[in-house]
Amino acid sequence: MWDYETLKIIWWGLIAVLLIGFTLTDGFDLGAAILLPWVARTDDERRVVINAVAPHWDGNQVWLITAGGALFAAWPLVYAAAFSGFYLAMLLVLFALFLRPVGFDYRSKLENPHWRMSWDWALFVGGLVPSIIFGVAFGNLFQGVPLAFDEFLRPSYQGGFWQLLNPLGLLVGLVSVSLITLHGAGWLMLRTPKDSQVWQRSRFMAQGAASLFMLTFILSGLVVSFSTQGYQMAADTNYGATLTPLMTQITADNPGWLSNYARYPWLILAPALGLGGALLAGWLTRYAYGYVFLASSITIVGTLLTAGGALFPFIMPSSLNPHFSLTMWDAVSSEMTLNIMTWVAILFVPLVLSYSAWCYIKMWRRLSPADIQADAHSLY
Repeated sequence: MWDYETLKIIWWGLIAVLLIGFTLTDGFDLGAAILLPWVARTDDERRVVINAVAPHWDGNQVWLITAGGALFAAWPLVYAAAFSGFYLAMLLVLFALFLRPVGFDYRSKLENPHWRMSWDWALFVGGLVPSIIFGVAFGNLFQGVPLAFDEFLRPSYQGGFWQLLNPLGLLVGLVSVSLITLHGAGWLMLRTPKDSQVWQRSRFMAQGAASLFMLTFILSGLVVSFSTQGYQMAADTNYGATLTPLMTQITADNPGWLSNYARYPWLILAPALGLGGALLAGWLTRYAYGYVFLASSITIVGTLLTAGGALFPFIMPSSLNPHFSLTMWDAVSSEMTLNIMTWVAILFVPLVLSYSAWCYIKMWRRLSPADIQADAHSLY
């Protein structure tokens, strides 16, 4: 039904939707975990924060699993290169995520304060480490990763883990952490009463996170614009053809990551949404606090679209040789595979979204320390 070129564009969009969906949903419980030691002082307040995300955190994490599965099926070369090159970084994310289910389930099993405090910090680490690593990964994409291919198209990552922790990577890591923290604070403001101490502290943290995000977002944009080497594909590329990375014609150009914004001026809406959403979130903490979470969601969408719009059509640029870079045109599966996956997505994505929305509606309520005391043995 769709030609090959259209299918490639569809799956670039669907992968972007999965990444945005993961950040919107799992982002607020990662953010709440980061805020746990800072917005909650008593044990009951900490249980309020934990139970604000408890009904949804495991379902939210499925977005990450789905994105990994879609990456494997739609962009197998990207999957192979990313999971081999970023192996240690992904193991750190995985082990940090392990702390969440154990922390949620074991924390309140004993009333020992030291036991509970240890699990509180474990949950903090489980929220902070993935938030940093995801940002660091995006930051490294803009300066290229040491990726090479042999004559059999086997990816070979020539770098190491510590190479990822460069200034730009760490700067974008701060963008990610501040964004996730803002989102988590917006969620806690939405799920706790306005007169509670958790709400008041979350409001203060939301203002700080919004300010830090705007500062680091602008700074990282300036660094990417003027201090990194961007790439562009040759104008005569046959996008619908079955290509391999070694055949793609790519040129290195300093303003390469800005070329899409010059070519399609409407893309400026993406960074405008990112900055405008953060500014709106900070302003709304003083007035319409219920909409802070909506503003942080807009910020997430704008931020990810800013990165995607700049990199398009590149998925994993290579710092060793521009021709080793992986793009959405040459790193994809076969036309039949993409066709089948598209029909599966058409059938099941609306069902998953409907079920998720139903869960949020049915489990919605504001939580206070009084609710924890009244139901202390069944809540986390």
